[in-house]
Order: sequence, then C-alpha cells, then structure tokens
Amino acid sequence: MKRTHLPLNGLRVLDAAARHLSFTRAADELAVTPAAVGQQIRALEDLLGVVLFRRTPKGLELTPETEAGLDALRAGFLEFEDAVRAMQAGQASSALTIAAPRDITAKWLQPRLAAYAAHQPDLTFQLIAADEALDFTEANLDLALRLIDAAGEHEGVKLGEAAFVTVEAAQGGPEQRIDWPGCPAGDKPAIIRVADGGLAIEAAANGFGRARVPLLLVQADLAAGRVRQVGEAMPSLLSYWLIAPLPQWRQKKVKALVEALLA
Repeated sequence: MKRTHLPLNGLRVLDAAARHLSFTRAADELAVTPAAVGQQIRALEDLLGVVLFRRTPKGLELTPETEAGLDALRAGFLEFEDAVRAMQAGQASSALTIAAPRDITAKWLQPRLAAYAAHQPDLTFQLIAADEALDFTEANLDLALRLIDAAGEHEGVKLGEAAFVTVEAAQGGPEQRIDWPGCPAGDKPAIIRVADGGLAIEAAANGFGRARVPLLLVQADLAAGRVRQVGEAMPSLLSYWLIAPLPQWRQKKVKALVEALLA
C-alpha cells in the first residue's frame, strides 16, 4: 500500500502554533525563528489548499479546518512517540546475544561477562558458539568475537596484542607439537590434533607437548601457572576482535559491554 507523503515538519510546526496561538512562542519551543514558523505554515497551507489560521488584531485564531484535524494530528504524534519507544526498547533491553568460538568464550569471555553481570543484575546473555562469520541480522546478534586480521566491513576493536605464544606443561614436557585448526604451521610432526586452541592448551597442560596459541587465549592459564611459555611471542596477522555492524555497535547496551570488556 502506497502511503501519502506526510509533511511531518510542517505538521509539527502546526501543532506548536495551534497550542500557543502564536508563531513567536511556537518558534521558541521549536528553537527556530518566527519567520521560519510562518514559512512552514504558509507552505502547509499551500500544500493542503486550506487556511489554517486567521490573523486578527487580537492574534491568531484557528480555522474550522485546523480544528477538525488537530485531535487526529496530536493522536498521531503520540503514536509516533510510542513507535519510537518501541524501537528503542531493543537497545534498552537486558538481553545480549554474542557469537564467539568456544575456546575464547571459555578462556576469556565468560569470566569477564560474569564479572560484568555481577554489577548488572537484570542482564542476560545468549552465547552462540561460532568459528565462522555469521549473518548478524539472521542470527539476531548484538556482538561477535572473532580471530581475524581486521574488522572488515563491520565496526570493531582489537583485543590485546596480535601475537601467538608456544606453551607447555608447567613442569615441562616433550617438544612434540599439538595441532589445531587455527595453529600456525610447524616444522615438527603433531602428536595430537584437537578441535580448537582451548583444547590445545589443555593438551599442553596435560603433558602432550607444546601448543602454539593466541596470547590472549592463554593468558589466564599462564597467570595461573597451569602452563609455561617457551620462547618469545611471535607477532601475528590474526588477533581477537569484537565486531558488529554499525547499527548494533551504536546500541547503548553494546557500547557498555564493549567498554567493560576492554577495561
């Protein structure tokens, strides 16, 4: 159904002028000049083909045509306000849907979400395990965490240093390589292949050998003494990013969460 073009700005000016019966007071309310109010009213009269106000020595008076439409006009503006509040309710909601690989969710994201949620008692989370890029709209996502080289078409912020480190059991272990899909290629044969970097860290902690994993992923295990670093960190093109399309990135709840995760 094709909708009639509505001169919303002119109708807003009409509402203010009708309430005040004064172009000057309407201009004060709308933060424009009285001349601008007069121009809007004249343009609206030309468009509608009716006279909206009578200019009398005592001031402005409403014409019958204006009086006939004012109630519906003001009811319409209230409906617009309700529509805006309904659209903003999604931003104000206490639910956040986040997509991230399982390993970084367990090793880095969940502890920080728990700390954030402790100060936000009404907040709820839905975590989606995903290693590949998702359609934000189709999956109804607010935010994603990815091991990538850049945010690409989305808005985003990089988490920590872009580096990989090699780790082994705290007490040392064999030099055999632990392999996983995101692992940089090595020059030694792998003793075991696991599904992700988190499992590679566990394999290293259990004495299987050495795992090369993102520094951010293993920081907590290094700090806890579960594994130890072997050699220097290696710069990488890949790093963890928080990303979202611009509309989601602008949401207050997403901004607050990103700020908390970066703190």
